[in-house]
Amino acid sequence: MRSAMHSDTERCVRAVQSKDGRFDGWFYTAVLTTRIYCRPSCPVVPPKPRNMVFYPSAAACQQAGFRACKRCRPDTSPGSPEWNQRADLVARAMRLIADGLVDRAGVPGLAAHLGYSTRQVERQLLAELGAGPLALARAQRAQTARLLIETTALPMAEIAFAAGFASIRTFNDTVREVFALSPSELRTKAASRGPHPGRTAPAAPGTLCLRLPFRAPLTPDNLFGHLVATAVPGVEEWHDGAYRRTLRLPYGHGIVALTPEPDHIGCRLTLTDLRDLTVAISRCRRMLDLDADPVAVDEQLRGDPLLAPLVDKAPGRRVPRTVDEAEFAVRAVLGQQVSTAAARTHAARLAAAHGESVEDPAGGLTRLFPSPQALASLDPGSLAMPRSRRTTLTTLVARLADGSLRLGAESDWNEARARLRALPGFGPWTVEVVAMRALGDPDAFLPTDLGVRRAAQGLGLPSTPAALTARAAAWRPWRAYAVQYLWATDDHPINILPG
Repeated sequence: MRSAMHSDTERCVRAVQSKDGRFDGWFYTAVLTTRIYCRPSCPVVPPKPRNMVFYPSAAACQQAGFRACKRCRPDTSPGSPEWNQRADLVARAMRLIADGLVDRAGVPGLAAHLGYSTRQVERQLLAELGAGPLALARAQRAQTARLLIETTALPMAEIAFAAGFASIRTFNDTVREVFALSPSELRTKAASRGPHPGRTAPAAPGTLCLRLPFRAPLTPDNLFGHLVATAVPGVEEWHDGAYRRTLRLPYGHGIVALTPEPDHIGCRLTLTDLRDLTVAISRCRRMLDLDADPVAVDEQLRGDPLLAPLVDKAPGRRVPRTVDEAEFAVRAVLGQQVSTAAARTHAARLAAAHGESVEDPAGGLTRLFPSPQALASLDPGSLAMPRSRRTTLTTLVARLADGSLRLGAESDWNEARARLRALPGFGPWTVEVVAMRALGDPDAFLPTDLGVRRAAQGLGLPSTPAALTARAAAWRPWRAYAVQYLWATDDHPINILPG
């Protein structure tokens, strides 16, 4: 497995010597002679193999006394795809750390969300990543601080607290230790590389312009097409070449505009509280599946001769996910057995009636999608849908609101599936679409979906659910990506990048 790649010295050396960018984020190279750590694709002349040591995380490098390379900037590489393709304790912990939970609730809060003791969580993270939760969260704070220092004109004191540091002194010490430069030197060095739109005064308070990296290739058509075609009016929109939506965040709310570019995703964030920056970035990356390993996915799917032409035509398809798992589950129920347009109408009515209002001078967004707590007092009679689906929706909302059903980065995928199946009206399609797009299971599969069955029949694949499931065993663990390629054979708007 690539998750243990840092322990395979020969493979790591080959990746470094070939400057293979596919492995950025999978492991880090620490150089004993310079005490610097790099990403595998670092452009400098590779060091001698005897001087290389490999680590599974940037935090482990930092904990061992290495500082980040100033050329390849390893802290800005895409995250390891391992955490989005596994549901074990370590993967769930890494997703929660990326969501900023350690900064908000500490290690005890992280352990409580995972249902394990603090000691168990620390032991497993240390064994697999070479660093405990505090060190991993510290590395993330350092990365957020560098991002703000280099791309904004914010005062250093504001950056320190926005990045999650408890004091300015800790902020200064950490930045100097990790990057071998003071915060002001980092900013000066960034300015020498040329202008950045965020370093000028922002158009509105709390507005930041960022670049979100990804592993190439990336085909944006179905990714943005799906998000825009199913967008809830007032909550989401396509405006000036960007997908925009409102965000419910731990300390406030935000609005994000995401623009597909050839080598990155342009990200413009407006936040009511800058402490939400790390969370907002993490959730946007997760929604766009930017930490995926498209080469590994496509290699597996090309093994099926009937899928291979679809992969070769548009490689690098991602699974469009969500920034709010509970919101998606509600919308999945609203979309049962109705058209995309009807589902949008139902969701827009809920948002207008129960969502909190927001101001959006740059576009037409007006609402946050209502939380389960806001929908708990919903009058079922106000919903223009069959009684059975009203029961499904109100039961789901009640379970989400009282915490007996938890859908989030900490979710165990199989346990969540079992809890969803126990709800009235949750059949295989609804359970799997929530697993695929909300929980992020890369192996979720929809053999009963009409679009999947129609595509399968057109390609000469089995079209009955049982036979298609048997054939799809060869696509594992990437069946959710196979669904994207099958859906893309149709000319439905979900597959078309808006003009």
